[in-house]
Amino acid sequence: MSSIAVAPRPRRVLADVIARPSSRTRAFAVDAALVSAGALFVAVLAQVSIPLWPVPITGQTLGVIVVGAALGARRGALSLTAYLLAGLAGLPVFADFTGTLAAVAKPSFGFIIGFIAAAAVAGWFAERAWDRRPALAFLGFAAASVIPFLFGIPYMALILNVVAGMDLSFWQILELGLFPFIVGGIVKAAIAAALIPAAWALVRRLDRP
Repeated sequence: MSSIAVAPRPRRVLADVIARPSSRTRAFAVDAALVSAGALFVAVLAQVSIPLWPVPITGQTLGVIVVGAALGARRGALSLTAYLLAGLAGLPVFADFTGTLAAVAKPSFGFIIGFIAAAAVAGWFAERAWDRRPALAFLGFAAASVIPFLFGIPYMALILNVVAGMDLSFWQILELGLFPFIVGGIVKAAIAAALIPAAWALVRRLDRP
């Protein structure tokens, strides 16, 4: 007799525990509110910015990880998609209160695209309860923090070398788009790995009779 491996069923994330809608209609409204709140949260942290060319150092990645972990993979990705679309529509949600369709021509725009996948990855780990222990949370969130660079660095190279006509080497691209962000990325993953498990501990304490 052959056995069929069954993937573990995703567990509830923080948003599922805190927001408990009583009907399908209300669940849709709650999801929409959570997605919007997540986009707003990232927009606020985007303004915590250190000017750096061609990509500023911001608090966005921390916001992306927290939103993904708190909302789960699907809602986290939707939230960051809403954030991206809001910025392209002209709302000042990107770093330094910017937002315009012209953002697609900026070297940093690829990182914003990568935020969608990063939120989904952070949410995937949260759905498997990695977000409830600081050590596991840090590993999962550090992995999610890598994702924006997989999108952002090639996009930045395209804009700088092809569109702007510069002739930067691969090493020079890394000096601009990776090396300045390594320490900050580790710190942000560590902060998220402290915040989310602490939030779970608080929820469990409040749920006790």
